[in-house]
Amino acid sequence: MAHSDDGFSAARLFSQGVSYTYDDVIFHPGYIDFPADAVDVSTRLSRRVPLAVPCVASPMDTVSEASMAVAMASLGGAAVVHGNTDPATQASILRAAKSRRLPFVSATPFLSPSSVFPSAADFSGGCAYALVTENGDSHSLLVGVAAAAHHKPGVPVSEYMTPAPRTTSAAFDFEQAAAFLADEGLDFAPLVSDAGEAVDLITAQDIERIRSYPKLGKPSVGDDGRFVVAAAIGTREEDKRRLELLVKEGANAIVIDSSQGNSVYQLDMIKYAKRIFPEVDLICGNVVTIAQAQNLIGAGADGLRVGMGSGSICTTQEVCAVGRGQATAVYKVASYAKDHDLPVIADGGISNSGHIVKALTLGASTVMMGSFLAGSLEAPGVYEYKVLFLLYLCYKDGRRVKKYRGMGSLEAMTKGSDARYLGDMLKLKVAQGVVGAVADKGSVLRFIPYTMQAVKQGFQDLGASSLQSAHDLLRSESLRLEVRTGAAQVEGGIHGLVSYEKKAF
Repeated sequence: MAHSDDGFSAARLFSQGVSYTYDDVIFHPGYIDFPADAVDVSTRLSRRVPLAVPCVASPMDTVSEASMAVAMASLGGAAVVHGNTDPATQASILRAAKSRRLPFVSATPFLSPSSVFPSAADFSGGCAYALVTENGDSHSLLVGVAAAAHHKPGVPVSEYMTPAPRTTSAAFDFEQAAAFLADEGLDFAPLVSDAGEAVDLITAQDIERIRSYPKLGKPSVGDDGRFVVAAAIGTREEDKRRLELLVKEGANAIVIDSSQGNSVYQLDMIKYAKRIFPEVDLICGNVVTIAQAQNLIGAGADGLRVGMGSGSICTTQEVCAVGRGQATAVYKVASYAKDHDLPVIADGGISNSGHIVKALTLGASTVMMGSFLAGSLEAPGVYEYKVLFLLYLCYKDGRRVKKYRGMGSLEAMTKGSDARYLGDMLKLKVAQGVVGAVADKGSVLRFIPYTMQAVKQGFQDLGASSLQSAHDLLRSESLRLEVRTGAAQVEGGIHGLVSYEKKAF
């Protein structure tokens, strides 16, 4: 037991009427008697959905679509496919993620045999190959593969494609697909589903790229042998149809996406969904108080999403004067949810691995990330170069960026996300988020493993060999905390240097 004068217990620290966020608090180190690699970070996304890694991609339209979903599942985490589109399109994104076991989705285009293009760039959109099917879509019979290098201006694709190419199963995982290409001596192979539909294309270059990343760990795979992927719905009447489509496509969990989850609209949706699809886990929220959590758990929630106004692009606290510091919110809600064996997702406010350690130790089962994953190779959108204006001179500063926007931004609301803020029926729209840009981070297949290694080292310093161990230490009051002054926060970061280069790995 820690000395009573050395730091505070979490129960005491978070009962003083002060709203703390992650940077405000610091843990005292514990006793180390195990290596960092022995730390077990396995957890649960929801009541019945296990994960090997406590990382979840947020249901934002600049974060989570098919590419992010397969990458996160390959790493042992999960993504929540956003619902800021029509139900059929969202269902097709989910289907694309669930139809493969590779850690990526290529941009390989589908063409018909009669397609004619003036240039290789027009033909492929920058890709090295194109899949040629009878009708030029993924639902018709595969008839060949065309290479951009063999393109002939003004000539139908059928004249220079490779007919009836060797195919491999879309159910193959990365190692199986890599072995197939190597054994057959192929540069590429189309991935075909059991139903005979062309799903994607894998190339020797893809194999080389994936091999350059840290070795993939245990993937998130459901009972059906397919990747674990969640999907978001709203609380309106039309979302009942959306729910039906997503469950049909095999969503492993449904996230009821609302900025303030303690509403009659969400309670009604929970009751409806549990009655129609009792086998599907429902993750509800967002909440920041015990009273909110109590209502949702009572209605049948299988998981809670915690956070209100803590995201880097969210202005809810500023605009609406409601919310809570994220450290306080996670601790309070998790303390209540644990008595109901309910996993908590700490949603928002994650800027570094230390924030992940704090969120998980304070009681969360997973962390949900938006900006942390935005700007990555797997995030939707195209890269642009950041342009700065300085003394009326415009120049490129060499940093590639991708758009990142809050679902409460006016731009996102025009696509339908205003329902998330209960604003779809209002004549006047008020933004609760902004549109910005995030620097190119490379692939999540590279930086998430390094981030998880840092998290393991953080748990080692705490003396916690697992998430459950950290929770136990916190509740037993063995783990002590303190509040950091502004000066202490400065001291705990990089300071006193004329210049520096910050690299995490």
